[in-house]
Amino acid sequence: MHKVVLGALVRGGLVLLVHRRADKRAYPGVWDLPGGVMEAGESELAALTRELHEELGVRIAPGTVTHLCRWTAGAAGEPVLLSAWVVRDWHGTPANVAPEEHDGLGWFGLEELPPPVHDDMRAALVRAMASHPGTHAGSTD
Repeated sequence: MHKVVLGALVRGGLVLLVHRRADKRAYPGVWDLPGGVMEAGESELAALTRELHEELGVRIAPGTVTHLCRWTAGAAGEPVLLSAWVVRDWHGTPANVAPEEHDGLGWFGLEELPPPVHDDMRAALVRAMASHPGTHAGSTD
C-alpha cells in the first residue's frame, strides 16, 4: 500500500491548495493539498518536510505541525493511506516549484474552498481552520 502525506499550510484563515495538472494519473485537474508519496524508511514528518520543499520551496517548522486526519482512499486493488497535517509555520514563500505536478496554487478561505477531493480531509480541515481562524504562518526569509 502506498502512503501519502499532505500538508495544509494555514495563514490568516486561509489554506494553500495546489491545482493538480490535468495529465496526472490520480485526481487530475483538481485543487488539493500539496504532498506526495512517502519513500522507504521515511517518517510521515520527514516525508512531509521533503515534499513541501520539493513542491513549494518552503521549509516547515516541525514543532508547529499537527496531525489533521488519516484515511484510506483509492480503488480496492490499489488502496492509498493518506495522512494530512496542518502546517502553521514555515520558512520561505510558497511557490509552484513543481510545474510537472501542479499548474497553479492559491489561498482559499473556508467559504471558498473548491469541491473536495477527499470528504474526510475537507471536514477535518474545515474544523481545524474554524478552531484557529487567526493562525498565521510563514516568513519570507
